Amino acid sequence: MSPNAHITSHRKHRRPATQSWVVRTGVAGGVLSTLAVAGTASAATATAEKPAEATQEIPAFNAALSTSIAQSAVATQQAATDTQIRAQVDEAVDVAKAQAKKVKDEAERKAEAERKAAEAEAKRAEQDRASRDSDRSDLGTKSTSGSSTGSSSHASGNAATLVSFLEAQVGKAYIMGATGSSAYDCSGLVMSAYNQIGIDLPRVSQDQSTAGTQVGLDNLQVGDILYWGPAGSAYHVAVYIGGGKFIGAQNPSTGVVERSLSYSPPTGAVRVM
Repeated sequence: MSPNAHITSHRKHRRPATQSWVVRTGVAGGVLSTLAVAGTASAATATAEKPAEATQEIPAFNAALSTSIAQSAVATQQAATDTQIRAQVDEAVDVAKAQAKKVKDEAERKAEAERKAAEAEAKRAEQDRASRDSDRSDLGTKSTSGSSTGSSSHASGNAATLVSFLEAQVGKAYIMGATGSSAYDCSGLVMSAYNQIGIDLPRVSQDQSTAGTQVGLDNLQVGDILYWGPAGSAYHVAVYIGGGKFIGAQNPSTGVVERSLSYSPPTGAVRVM
């Protein structure tokens, strides 16, 4: 035992083992905590840096994708617009074709209807004249004998000139509105014939049927104008040439012909010379 052991002030104070362990543990914990904080900071720094790099790359990718999508959308829209325009153009063309065909068909139908109506009217008129009763046929025969004297008394002069001109026109064409010299309609032929002897007549058959003095069909003379239909509304005219015959521009099928009164008995007659 040391001589100074009993002196309290000279004894070295011992720390409890537990306290020493706590201190050591605290120091170690502090070191570990520091390391942990440092590691966490490093990890945070790395984590922070990595998204930054990703942030720098992603915008470039998104911009390219957006441009591609926009271009694709524009192309799709343009294609749709072109398709719509083509459809509208095709539809307009179809409508125009349909309208043109309709107009053409209507014009052809109208022309055909008019042609058939004209033919039917001419046929009906001829049938009506042909189906007149026997008294009218007898009247034509009587007019032949009754006009013989008249014909012989006018065998020269204006009557002869008139008949000669008319006979020269037989066989020429019938054309509506024509007045010679290669074609006539009925009133055009009558007017042209009378022009040969200096007599002016109205142009149409309705007026020619009232241009002179009305005479009976049983007292006809060469040069008398024959008409078919009511006086003032006649639809056909010709010229009596004697011998129970007349010359007239009959219709488009026959042209200028010479016919007997019995073939188509007239309604009446007028004398202008």
